[in-house]
Amino acid sequence: MIFINEVVKTTLIGLFFGTFGTTIGGILGVTCKKQSKKFLSFVLAFASGLMLAIICFDLIPEALEITNIATAILGILIGIFVMIICDISVQKKFKIDKEKKQKNKLLKTGIVVSIGLALHNFPEGLAIGSGFGASLTLGYSLAIAICLHDIPEGISMAVPMKNGGMPVGKVILYVVLSGVTTGIGAFFGAIVGGISEEIIALCLSFAAGAMLYIVSGELIPESNQLYKGRMTAIGNIVGFLIGMVAMSL
Repeated sequence: MIFINEVVKTTLIGLFFGTFGTTIGGILGVTCKKQSKKFLSFVLAFASGLMLAIICFDLIPEALEITNIATAILGILIGIFVMIICDISVQKKFKIDKEKKQKNKLLKTGIVVSIGLALHNFPEGLAIGSGFGASLTLGYSLAIAICLHDIPEGISMAVPMKNGGMPVGKVILYVVLSGVTTGIGAFFGAIVGGISEEIIALCLSFAAGAMLYIVSGELIPESNQLYKGRMTAIGNIVGFLIGMVAMSL
């Protein structure tokens, strides 16, 4: 009974933080007429620094305390591999969309982005679920970091869908639905993590690999593309330092 309650609690926490971040981003996307590239770049870089700190000072150390280096590396590689498959599938859909050159290209782009981010949110939820299996501090730290990371994602979904002619209410609905997969991931992370410590370690390292790919393959390149100045580096450093301090508390 206690285990079921913990699973439900973890799922609800993952669902709340996953949908809250994307919803805030979605609202900003549909209400702000013009978003500052400098600000968006800073937010992305800040989120990447925060996630790197969690990977370096919590996820991997926690996994190594439970299991050996080989299992941790295996989990990281699986996490990276899964994210690469997600990226390839989304990129193919982007190419198809570009080739059609239809008037509603922006609308379709927004929908494809939401599908891709929904896929990305699952391992993030898995990180939250398995994080709570290790400790409450790690679980909440991951949930807050992922919530911040989801804000620019919500903006990136909402802007093309709104500009493509989709009604505001429907845009927000799609944005919220993309965050629901975080709760689903948290559910599976909590269940799998409750089976054994070895599986918790594998889940933690899997989440570390998935998040490492998101940081290095998406957040940092995207922030640099949005703005070429020092603000991206500052955001990354500030996020990393704040994450390091949060992990030490």
